[in-house]
Amino acid sequence: MHYLVTGGAGFIGTNLVVRLLKDGHKVRVFDNFSAGRREDRIQKDAEYFEGDIRNMEDLRKAMQGIDGVFHLAAVPRVTYSVEHPIETNENNITGTLNVLVAARDAGVKRLVFSSSSSVYGGSDGSKLQEDMCGHPLSPYALHKYTGEMYCRLFSELYGFETVNLRYFNVYGPFLDPNGAYALVVGKFFRQRSNNEPMTICGDGEYYRDYTHVSDIVEANALAMKSNQVGKGEIFNIGVGSACSVNKLAKLIGGKTVFVPDRPGDPRRSEADNTRSREILGWKPKVSLEEGIKMMKKEWGLK
Repeated sequence: MHYLVTGGAGFIGTNLVVRLLKDGHKVRVFDNFSAGRREDRIQKDAEYFEGDIRNMEDLRKAMQGIDGVFHLAAVPRVTYSVEHPIETNENNITGTLNVLVAARDAGVKRLVFSSSSSVYGGSDGSKLQEDMCGHPLSPYALHKYTGEMYCRLFSELYGFETVNLRYFNVYGPFLDPNGAYALVVGKFFRQRSNNEPMTICGDGEYYRDYTHVSDIVEANALAMKSNQVGKGEIFNIGVGSACSVNKLAKLIGGKTVFVPDRPGDPRRSEADNTRSREILGWKPKVSLEEGIKMMKKEWGLK
């Protein structure tokens, strides 16, 4: 197959491109390199198309001859979206609509949309299920929620196949400790490698479902080829167990320091992945303990 990966030079996108090439597919990467061009992320067997999802002309050129689209391009920072709601709206909502229109018009068969667990807005302690009503606590979360609705509408109105994957906190190879997806894992590894204390927001009792990027990539591959989906369905892609920021810091090891809370962050986020297991045939393979061990080895930390 010939696939287009928007945001394919980013953290998750690069891991996905590596997997698609390994599986024997042709891959075209669409990226504006707004976070910089990292040579370790450039895959020699992939085709790179520099463009912006806010530009329809760029997208229409990139969609030619494409069978399926993995849409990962976004400005994914919660705090940044609170501070810059207009800019992030243009990228995450208008940009997603542009991708859907360009893909539909080019005769692409299916689009897999990278959404986020942030659409839930947290929970009362119970696991998050796809049928729960969304309660976004930040513009970024609202953007992802809107993107999901657009995907469903395109399937219902135009017969264009779409699938929505709600990622929980992702970490693993190619993570940029200074980038948008760094979140707490990348930040902690950067600080630890610089012999700095790991900065914990609030009391550190924020619980997250940390999911290794290899499991995220597997979910994308399954969602693209499954004959049981394509109507805008939503799937949680998370391990199914939450870990506090305090415990994460202990797993990494090192000194810590506490700083004020950040706005827009839910207290707890934990996936019910039953639907993904039953319909996609997906299941997480990397535990947080295993994943952190692998990252410590990559970073040369003990």
